[in-house]
Amino acid sequence: MMNSGPVRDGAAQAASAASDAPLLKLEDFLPHRLNVLSSLVSQALTRVYGRYGIGIPEWRVLVTLGENGVMTGKAVGAQTHMHKTKVSRAVAQLEQRRFVSRRANRADLRESFLSLTPAGRAVYEELAPSALEFMNKLAEVVASADRPAFDRAMKQLTKRSAELVAEIERGKI
Repeated sequence: MMNSGPVRDGAAQAASAASDAPLLKLEDFLPHRLNVLSSLVSQALTRVYGRYGIGIPEWRVLVTLGENGVMTGKAVGAQTHMHKTKVSRAVAQLEQRRFVSRRANRADLRESFLSLTPAGRAVYEELAPSALEFMNKLAEVVASADRPAFDRAMKQLTKRSAELVAEIERGKI
């Protein structure tokens, strides 16, 4: 007959070690909390720009071009942290709606310069006040004295997240 003592002892040790391990609570996990916040904000903000028949990627491209003027798709992607295929699809949708125009870059025919059309500029100018009002309503729960610290924390988290992505891509994590 086999002695099951060491197996039981090993299983007991593993169970004990597992119970000593830190418990990961999803509701306290910062990446999850940020994702929930982002999802809720996006759902609410969709109602602001949804009446124009555009989604989140199109919204980001439209606002980025409205803010910066003429840009390449690569520059839009870098500023919005969107993958190039998502930017490309959003630009195609906005072109179809005649909100964005594309002009070839003579120095590099692989890329184009993007800009808002007059119709796109009108949508941007019409949407901007509603978007800013939404942002102000969202931010009103943060005391005005705390907003600079909150803004710094958001910038630091964004920067650190970008650094972690780069480290993962280089195989350091």
